[in-house]
Amino acid sequence: MKCRCLPDRKFHLIGAVIWTASVLMCCLLNAADNVGTATEGAPSVEQSNAAADFVELFDGKSFDGWEHSGNWRIEDGAFFRAAGGGSLTYKRTLVPDDFELRFEWKVSDGCNSGVYYRPGQVEYQVLDNVGSPYGENPRQSAASLFFCMAPCKDATRPVGKWNSGRVVCKGAVIQHWLNGQKVLDFDYTDPKWAEMVRLLTIRGGDLTGRGGELWLQDHGQPVWYRNLRWREIPDEESLKPSPDFEPMAIPPAALAKEQKRVQAMLKKPESK
Repeated sequence: MKCRCLPDRKFHLIGAVIWTASVLMCCLLNAADNVGTATEGAPSVEQSNAAADFVELFDGKSFDGWEHSGNWRIEDGAFFRAAGGGSLTYKRTLVPDDFELRFEWKVSDGCNSGVYYRPGQVEYQVLDNVGSPYGENPRQSAASLFFCMAPCKDATRPVGKWNSGRVVCKGAVIQHWLNGQKVLDFDYTDPKWAEMVRLLTIRGGDLTGRGGELWLQDHGQPVWYRNLRWREIPDEESLKPSPDFEPMAIPPAALAKEQKRVQAMLKKPESK
């Protein structure tokens, strides 16, 4: 709606009142139009986050609901991998089929860890991108879907600083977020990502799998996690992949190492 104001700048008091009233009416009608537009259609995951009902997975004080072999400790309200001994696994319930997981993580020098959320090798990578040799390959860097999909950028904070992580899965769409930035966003049934999905399959991951356990990886170095929480995404919330998502390119040297590793993986079944 377009608003036409009185053209004569020398108007009397009555004219000023009428002019003011007309402007206010225009503003109210425009605001009503905008509200109507914003509420049309199904809500998206992004629109629903503010009012989301998250379930806390860690109280900051105990291992209630979690299982490990004694190598994890609680330090300043965070899970801390203090020694070798294996992963820390959430046992209270399985990961929902459609879910949003939020957490914070911090790494030590050269650290490699990860958050697993589907059956098999499906991992949100947690890494010191600078100090770990894995960091040379974006497909193995922090916030990647490890050995499958690289993030679109490196949004990590320096070693010793807390990072915020987020995994959103609805149907065949997977998103990884890092420090408030959506860095990975794709539909794994889209043919253009078939080669990346095949890489993960070779490693032992199946993106179609459901009903897995949530677990935090012990890969040999100190790592910290806190503020873990999730929610189940209801059917009425939509999640569509970004059409302009583009993963970081893999440098030639890193790609050559990856291909060599893939060939070794492919030969393993033949040797049995």
